[in-house]
Amino acid sequence: MSNHTTSSIEIGISTFLEAAPRANGITHAERLRQAVEEINLADQVGLDVYAIGEHHRADYASSAPAVILAAAATTTQRIRLSSAVTVLSSDDPVRVYQAFSTLDGLSNGRAEIMAGRGSFIESFPLFGYDLNHYDSLFEENLELLLEIRESEKVTWKGGHRAAINNLGVYPRAVQEPLPVWIGTGGNPESAVRAGILGLPVVFAIIGGMPERFAPLVNLYKESAAKAGHDVNKLQIATHSHGFISDTSEKAADLFYPATAAMMNTIGRERGWAPYTRDTFDAARSLRGALYVGDPEYVAEKIVLLRKNLGITRFLLHVDVSTLPHHELLRTIELLGTKVAPIVRKELDREATQG
Repeated sequence: MSNHTTSSIEIGISTFLEAAPRANGITHAERLRQAVEEINLADQVGLDVYAIGEHHRADYASSAPAVILAAAATTTQRIRLSSAVTVLSSDDPVRVYQAFSTLDGLSNGRAEIMAGRGSFIESFPLFGYDLNHYDSLFEENLELLLEIRESEKVTWKGGHRAAINNLGVYPRAVQEPLPVWIGTGGNPESAVRAGILGLPVVFAIIGGMPERFAPLVNLYKESAAKAGHDVNKLQIATHSHGFISDTSEKAADLFYPATAAMMNTIGRERGWAPYTRDTFDAARSLRGALYVGDPEYVAEKIVLLRKNLGITRFLLHVDVSTLPHHELLRTIELLGTKVAPIVRKELDREATQG
């Protein structure tokens, strides 16, 4: 974990490595190399975590997050390296553990797994899994993953994969235990499961008002308490879209066209209403889900989020392929050098007063 004070918060980046070659000419290979540049910059400016989501679509370059994170593991010093999420339902828990324990060794104890069911389903037909088993696959694979991290030798039997009879899984992680977070888009059952298991949780808040997630946070804490876990040790993160520039007006004008293009592409697949500037401006208001603006404004929104949800980690998702890469690097720089210090100073002030 970060060595910040308990009144503080971890702040980092999450990304799906958007790369739409037909739209902007950026190849998957270029986007992958850009990611390594981003991770190194994030480490240099003092951010706590960089997290890559697993996707299997032409418009993302991130089908193998652990490999990308490993490319930056030996050139960074302190930043934690995580998936966001690993689609555990359609992967083998043995291979997931091995990939991230390898990353943990290369980074000397900075790897994390964020496990989820995934909001996209491309991996299921790709790897030969039945979507009818969407939930049971996740539950079973999570159970096995936690068994593997708990014990070097594993004996396990489930319904979807071959049984394991007293076999070792190597290499072992440097961290004991290797951190496993549960990623969720707001499913109550996911919050309850994470609480019962005592695992840290990440809520993806991409629309509406973040404060509306408070009941889910309470459900998570109540479930953890009933299961005998120390509620004060629970970790709660959010993943929220955003973009930072020198002025709020510049940030909004740069980020809107790219955001609208992305939202309307996915929206056509899922039957959403067209994304408009009014929708965008409402979402970047103080109580909205978009963290778009100058450093002071984004910091104010993060402090409010901490007040409403009690988060211990904030992940800014700032990956839009139609933006110039130097603008994304500038956001990372401002998040580390401007936003994070403002947020921590304010939280420390509140802790001293409180």
